[in-house]
Amino acid sequence: MFKHTSKVKVRYAETDQMGIVYHGNYAQYLEIGRIDWLAALGISYKEMEQKGIVLPVVVLNITYCKPAFYDDILSIQTNLIKIPKASIEFDYQIRNQSGTLITTAYSKLVFVDAKSRLPRRCPKEFLDQLQN
Repeated sequence: MFKHTSKVKVRYAETDQMGIVYHGNYAQYLEIGRIDWLAALGISYKEMEQKGIVLPVVVLNITYCKPAFYDDILSIQTNLIKIPKASIEFDYQIRNQSGTLITTAYSKLVFVDAKSRLPRRCPKEFLDQLQN
């Protein structure tokens, strides 16, 4: 399936008193990975929202393998698990600059009509981009 790798530098504000990235910040790193994944596919999340489609996260599982620290350069690999229907699923691997696996994760998001707030099918344009 389609994969993309994003880079992010750990900022001081993302660390706790021990100098380790606070666990709650990993959800933001995964979001960076997803948004970059969409952009690499040629899809703008902002434009999807303007067309009335939102993608709320309904499942998020994170496994913390090793700590990340201030000033680390993290690589976020975002992998599409399968062709989306009404939902889209990703696996993630986050590694530090030396290639050490820091975190693994899984997320499931649902395509939702912004007005009705009801699930809907994946847009055809989205599926078409996956075929290119």
